[in-house]
Amino acid sequence: MATATATTKGGSSSTMAMSSCVALPTNGARAPNQGILQHSNPSVYDSSNPIIMFIIQAAIINIFCRLLHYPLKRLRQPRVISEIIGGIILGPSVMGHVPGFTNAIFPTASIPNLNLVANLGLVLFLFLVGLEADFRFLVDNWRTAVSVGAAGMILPFGCGAAIAWGLYNEFRTDSGLVPISFGTYMLFIAVAMAITAFPVLCRILTELKLLHTPVGIIVLSAGVANDVVGWILLALCVALVNAGSGLTALYVLLLAVAWTLLLVYAVRPGFLWVLRRTGSIENGPSQGIVALTMIMVLSSAFFTQVIGIHAIFGAFLIGLIIPHDGGFAIKMTEKIEDLVCALFLPLYFALSGLSTNLGLLNSGIAWAYVVGVIAIAFITKISGGAIAARLTGRVWRESLTIGSLMSCKGLVELIVLVTELPAWTLGLG
Repeated sequence: MATATATTKGGSSSTMAMSSCVALPTNGARAPNQGILQHSNPSVYDSSNPIIMFIIQAAIINIFCRLLHYPLKRLRQPRVISEIIGGIILGPSVMGHVPGFTNAIFPTASIPNLNLVANLGLVLFLFLVGLEADFRFLVDNWRTAVSVGAAGMILPFGCGAAIAWGLYNEFRTDSGLVPISFGTYMLFIAVAMAITAFPVLCRILTELKLLHTPVGIIVLSAGVANDVVGWILLALCVALVNAGSGLTALYVLLLAVAWTLLLVYAVRPGFLWVLRRTGSIENGPSQGIVALTMIMVLSSAFFTQVIGIHAIFGAFLIGLIIPHDGGFAIKMTEKIEDLVCALFLPLYFALSGLSTNLGLLNSGIAWAYVVGVIAIAFITKISGGAIAARLTGRVWRESLTIGSLMSCKGLVELIVLVTELPAWTLGLG
């Protein structure tokens, strides 16, 4: 009996030791790599194996948005419009009312993974935009670009500050809102109205093949300046909300300028030297050069994100410093463009719709302010950009085109709401 008992105890000890080394699923969790033959339901989100749910989500978003694009294409709408509308339909505004749809296809726990891949795609896309942009047109059109950028921000900023007074007094007394000063609230609303949705602008310019035209370069330059100033003002807004110093915005600006100068005068010459030594300019980028370029893109995106400007601008800057000699930029674009535009981008633009719940606008006064905000946003942007372009010598057709392109709205404002300003700051939490 003693021997049997000892053996049993020893066996128990060995079993416990083995179980401590091997992670076993507990509390009903599914073992990794368990398939449908083991009676596993692939439509149930598993945090230890998120790729299955991601494939389902990516397939649904891409297929649905492409089907939606066919009728919109007849109305001469770019693909980005179908992706945003598709996201709204798949989100809580429409399909969210179908019992179980959101929990089954877009469970809350899976959205961070989808958002991560989508934002990586956006960063790579802005790198491609910088890669394709030809700023030689800017030499002859810089006055127009500066005028359009300034007028396209000052006029919406002023009108946004005006409507902020009504928004503040109408909604600040709602239940669950955190007190906030009118000055900070006004600054945030005014900046959100003045910002151009740079990713949407770039997508439209790319699809309409305007990146290599004077109008495209003018709008792109004005849009970059517009949004960088907007992000700096938002950094000031966040600093004021958190009882910080207004000098934060100045530091952000100085760091952004310093980083740009470093890329132009240090990183670019070094990168050119590597390309010449490896013969990549004549023969095209090798796998190693592509890897080096991606490291530069991600590093620059990381830096601009951590200083308070969105990561897309860091990627865009790397695209601008890539040489065009020997068709190198074209060959680099060909290696990554199709994957980014076909798979990643629809995810990002559809996510904006998935984050939108139109059902929350459940009162007449709310809808009245929605109409007012939309009217001010479009009229001031279009008129400011068009008048500035016209005063610098552009014909009315080009001027109105510039104003219309500068009025791109939507995604950057959502980025601001989600990432730049915590929900409790605006009293939305």
